[in-house]
Amino acid sequence: MKMGMLWYDDDPKADLRTKVHRAAEYYQKKYGVRPNLCYVHPSMLAQERMQFNEIEIRTNRRVLRNHLWLGLLELGDPAPTF
Repeated sequence: MKMGMLWYDDDPKADLRTKVHRAAEYYQKKYGVRPNLCYVHPSMLAQERMQFNEIEIRTNRRVLRNHLWLGLLELGDPAPTF
């Protein structure tokens, strides 16, 4: 993913699944397509990768805490492990 949407969500009452769902809903309304890839800071996810419905969640130290970077998996991106 080279381009995507950066989403900030610091709601302490919401879990990561809820935050990703909120961001994906907005992304779909804005761009007309559902994202299938989301990068988060490693502190937000206990493992390196995870799958929420059709969205693969990956960690990346370049993404700030409480931010989600959503977009579409592109050719050349590392293959999903799920």
